[in-house]
Amino acid sequence: MDGGAAHGAAGTDGPDSGARIGPNAVIQLAAALNAAGLDQFCRAVFAAVGAADWLDAAPGTMVDEQKVARLHQAVRAASPHAEAMMRDAGRRTADYLLANRIPKPVQAVLKVLPPRLAAMILVSAIRRNAWTFAGSGAFAAHAGSPTIFEIRGNPLCAGEAARAPVCAWHAAAFERLFQVLVSRRSRVVETACGAAGDDFCRFVVDWR
Repeated sequence: MDGGAAHGAAGTDGPDSGARIGPNAVIQLAAALNAAGLDQFCRAVFAAVGAADWLDAAPGTMVDEQKVARLHQAVRAASPHAEAMMRDAGRRTADYLLANRIPKPVQAVLKVLPPRLAAMILVSAIRRNAWTFAGSGAFAAHAGSPTIFEIRGNPLCAGEAARAPVCAWHAAAFERLFQVLVSRRSRVVETACGAAGDDFCRFVVDWR
């Protein structure tokens, strides 16, 4: 809760370190595609990257980040609605965390605190759990106004080339958490992205 920056390999902070990432990067993407009526596309793209088994039995533990990267990148390459689907998956990921991982008493306290203080506490929690969404990437956070998150070596866009930032899943998850726990006015913009040739993916959170 110091509001400063934290650097280091995110994967070293949790029990499933190295090249692994949380299963919501898979589960909530499938849910978003199916909710949009893209069931056949969902099954085809999962099968194309060798992940059809994740549809038959949703993963319950950390999963191979490279396989998830192939999945996210395949969706972005194949669907004109990819950004909307990724944003929906990100929101669903945040909603899962709110329903199952962030204690309700903690949520109640955050909602009544001044936004700057609530943001500092939320950033501290996000920093501690960065290994679940940044995988082997190096995560950094600064809890200010605005709040800034950075992922250096973001595995979910590794090797991808794009003209604009592509990490809508991360951006939407951060945005939803801040909207619920800090301020309804919170908005997240990805201002730099590894896929666009930048040194890191940077997410700027503003609630002013």
